[in-house]
Amino acid sequence: MLASLRALPEQIRQYMLVTANYWAFTLTDGALRMLVVLHFHQLGYSPLAIAMLFLFYEFFGVVTNLFGGYLGARFGLNRTMNIGLGLQIGALAMLLVPNELLTIAWVMAAQALSGIAKDLNKMSAKSSIKALVAKGAEGTLYKYIALLTGSKNTLKGVGFFLGGALLALFGFHGAILLMAVGLSLVWGLSLVKLKQDLGKASTKPKFHQIFSKSRNINILSAARMCLFAARDVWFVVALPVYLASQFDWDHYWVGGFLASWVIAYGVVQSFAPKITGSQFAGAGQAPGGRAALFWVSMLAIIPIVIAIAMTVLPNPQWWLIAGLILFGVVFAINSSLHSYLIVSYASDDGVSLDVGFYYMANAMGRLIGTILSGWVYQVAGLVACLWIAAGFLLVTVAISVYLPKQAQQAS
Repeated sequence: MLASLRALPEQIRQYMLVTANYWAFTLTDGALRMLVVLHFHQLGYSPLAIAMLFLFYEFFGVVTNLFGGYLGARFGLNRTMNIGLGLQIGALAMLLVPNELLTIAWVMAAQALSGIAKDLNKMSAKSSIKALVAKGAEGTLYKYIALLTGSKNTLKGVGFFLGGALLALFGFHGAILLMAVGLSLVWGLSLVKLKQDLGKASTKPKFHQIFSKSRNINILSAARMCLFAARDVWFVVALPVYLASQFDWDHYWVGGFLASWVIAYGVVQSFAPKITGSQFAGAGQAPGGRAALFWVSMLAIIPIVIAIAMTVLPNPQWWLIAGLILFGVVFAINSSLHSYLIVSYASDDGVSLDVGFYYMANAMGRLIGTILSGWVYQVAGLVACLWIAAGFLLVTVAISVYLPKQAQQAS
C-alpha cells in the first residue's frame, strides 16, 4: 500500500494529505460541539447561556478568516493548517480542568481558540485545492471541492454522534482526552509531510489586500453570510435543545439523529456536481450564479412550510423531522455550489486572500445565527427561529440575483 501511495503524483499525495488533515480536525470539531451543548445542558445551563459559550468560537472565526488568508498567502498554507491543528489540541487541553473550573468565561476562551483553529484549517484546506488543480479545469475543481466539503461534513456528522457516544461512555473529560491524543498523532504527520510552499503567493501581499476588491466575491460573500445565518439560527442551539426537552430524547438519540442528518448532508454535497451538472450553463461547463439563485430560492420555501405545519397541523415533531431532512438536502447543494464558486472566483496567486475573506463572511453568518439561535428559542421558541431563517434566505435570494449568470464569466 505504501508503495502504491509513493507511486502517485505529488499533487495527488498532497491533496490526500490535506484531506486527511481536514478530516481528522473536523471529526474532533463536530464531537466537541456536541459534547459542549449536551454537557452544559445536562449541567442546567439555559439555551442562551449555551449559545454564549460559542460566541467567541464564531467571533474569532470572523477575525481568523480575515487575517488567516493573508498569512496563508504570505507564509504558505502548510503553516496555517498546522497552526490550526496545534491550536485545536490546545483548546481541547483547556477543557480538561475539573468541572468547578469550567466557568462560562473559561469555556468561551477555549472555544475562541477552537474557532481560530477551525477556520485556519478550513481556509487552508479549501485554498490549497486551487493550487493543486490545473488552471482552467473548472469541472475538476468543482468535483474536488465538492468531495472535500461533502466528506468534511459527513465526518462532522460522525463527530456529532461520536460526541454524544463518548459523553455517555467516558464522561466529558475522558472524551476530551481521547480526542486530544488522536489529533496530536495527526498533527505530527502533517508537520513532517505537508509541502512547504503550498499556496504561497509569488509576491508578498500587502496587509490592506485582506479586503476583497472583487465585486463577484463581495456578492457571493454576502450571500454566504445570510445562508449560514439561516441555517444556524435554528440548528446550532435551538434544535438539539428542542429535541432533548420536547421529544425527551437522551444523548444517544440527539447525537445520533443530528449525526445522521449531517452525514447525509455531506453525502449530498459530495454528489452535488452530479445533481447540478451543467445546470443553466452550456455542455461541459460548471454551473454559475444562475444555478445558485435557483437552489437558494428552493431552500427559502422549506422553513416557511415547516413553521406553518408545526403551528397549524397535528404531530409537529414529524413535520419538523421531515422538513429538516428536505432542508438538509437542498442546503447541501447550495453550500457545495458556493464552495466551488468562491474557489473559482479567487485569484490564482495568493488564493487564500479571497477564500479567507469569503469564509470571514461565512463565520459572521454563523456568529449571527448562533447568538439568535439561543436567544430567539429562549424567548419565542423553535417556530420563531424558523421564520427568522426564512427571512435570511429571502435576503440571500435577493443578493444572489447579482451573481454572474454563467461560470465562465466569473473565471
